[in-house]
Amino acid sequence: MIDGTMTIVLYALVLILPLSALVARRLPIGDAIKLALAWVAIFGVLFILVTLWQGAASGP
Repeated sequence: MIDGTMTIVLYALVLILPLSALVARRLPIGDAIKLALAWVAIFGVLFILVTLWQGAASGP
């Protein structure tokens, strides 16, 4: 039970810290959305590449 709680706290911190940094910079909402979409695209491409790489490494 403690491990689950600590995991939730860790995920909350991982989400709150970057969001608070963006708020502190006072970016316009349009720029913040563009940045968020860019990061989602980067991680999406990386996720697909890793998935394909693991599939190729495991063989047919």
